[in-house]
Amino acid sequence: MINKVVLGLLLGASSSYVAAQTDIQVPSNNAYTQDSRGVVTRSAFGLCWRSGAWTPGDAIAGCDGALASPIPNPTAPEVASHLDGKVAPAAIAANSCDFTIALESDQTFGLNQAVLNRAAKNRIDHDVLPKLTACNGASGMTITGYTDLLGNARANQALSEKRAAAVADYLKKKGVTVNMKVAGVGASQPVKECDAKLNRTKLVACLAPNRRVLIEMHNLPK
Repeated sequence: MINKVVLGLLLGASSSYVAAQTDIQVPSNNAYTQDSRGVVTRSAFGLCWRSGAWTPGDAIAGCDGALASPIPNPTAPEVASHLDGKVAPAAIAANSCDFTIALESDQTFGLNQAVLNRAAKNRIDHDVLPKLTACNGASGMTITGYTDLLGNARANQALSEKRAAAVADYLKKKGVTVNMKVAGVGASQPVKECDAKLNRTKLVACLAPNRRVLIEMHNLPK
């Protein structure tokens, strides 16, 4: 509760201020409210009452001093400065475990062979294992072997399965423990068609993209 003495001093001060106010005639634009004498009405502290039509261009001496521009809000720059050079935790996405790497058969196996060569092992060491180490939540892998159309269908099917199994065995030896689905599809899914009239050497070279093993990593639904 306000002390009665303090309240009396405040009322006395405001009353003396009102008495000392100078009357200001209402301008012709009627931008201020007025009393019965045509004088701008003012508060106990000398503030002129404006009408709803008032604009900064209607300011008059005695009611409005020099008009200053609004003070810009300093909050946003201040907050932004704290984030300079930093990444918010919510912006850091988990590493994805969905990826596919193709091992071209000519770089991984000899012709009609299912034994991984040094080039194949190097490719797995440098391109596959680092991704598996970095990803979060890996839950499944599919390894699929493919062949070209040369040879009979039964032999190609068996060869594609052996090649996929060879990749899976190497990954397991390297410590990969995710669930692996190993499959072979023979020559049933070619990615390149070649002219059968080519001589044997050129045909083998042309069909090289079809001789491959795909390693597909998945984030399977839990």
